[in-house]
Amino acid sequence: MIEAAMIWNEPNNKSHWDLEADPGWAMFANMTNLAGQAIAAEAPGLPRVLGGMSPIDPSFLQVLAAQGVMDNVDAVAVHGFPLDWNHWLLNEWPDKIASIQAVTDKPVWVSEVGISTFGAEEVQDWGLRRTHELLRGKAPRIHWYSLYDLPATWEATTRHREAEGSSYYRHFHMGLFDEHGRAKLAAQHFREVVPEFGLCQWFHFEDHRLDDAVSKMKDMGVTYLRTGLSWADWLRPNAEAWFDRQMRALEGFDTTVTFCFTPEEEGTWAHYTAPPKQAERFAEFCATMIRRYAPGRFSAGAAA
Repeated sequence: MIEAAMIWNEPNNKSHWDLEADPGWAMFANMTNLAGQAIAAEAPGLPRVLGGMSPIDPSFLQVLAAQGVMDNVDAVAVHGFPLDWNHWLLNEWPDKIASIQAVTDKPVWVSEVGISTFGAEEVQDWGLRRTHELLRGKAPRIHWYSLYDLPATWEATTRHREAEGSSYYRHFHMGLFDEHGRAKLAAQHFREVVPEFGLCQWFHFEDHRLDDAVSKMKDMGVTYLRTGLSWADWLRPNAEAWFDRQMRALEGFDTTVTFCFTPEEEGTWAHYTAPPKQAERFAEFCATMIRRYAPGRFSAGAAA
């Protein structure tokens, strides 16, 4: 079942929101407020989560709070990858969460944390165990990223491939399983950290991995999951059939659904990171998804 609705993904990351078009996040704040209100109108009590910030930045949250966003969300989320992309140490995780708790009374989720096998599987295996030691009991939801490696023939969701250099290729090695379904070293040890840890797995449109993913997650004892429903995908042919199939397949998990990504025709420019020309249109999409997949449903303890 859907246990929470997340509004956008990494809005303070230039790979997921056009900060040049919206330098003070006023457009994002307005969009989030409208989306939060629309979700609440469809499913009162369903936790609404502010999309995971990356970098973890208390000042970003304060900017949004000044624009009323905290009145329209029930939890905030952070993302952290200190062994791959962030410029801080793995052992700083508790301090990072505390820095956000210092500026809000909302629960703080960790909606993406992970370690790549870009250099060695042993790094991910050790890092999973150490991350569990550092984060256990620190957040109501901790979503490990991710179940699968990104297939080598696909593209990572980032605007800055050329600028990232070798960092770009770490996107392809974040899974507990490789793109062919082979278990890595950390896959076995992940069983030891559930149900405290859940998973974050993004499914692409008509993703061939969906059924295998459900089987693997059930086998490992996963109880909660984060995934996405893309506004851009909703306008594709056969979108309803794919969205219905994905959500039916995930019914056995407590699922946080992330609403994000602007269709080209709806944006201030033709890109998924573009602020919508009309924020109301994104709110309408969120309301449609809630009506379709979580009408009036809520999990009272999910955001706590």
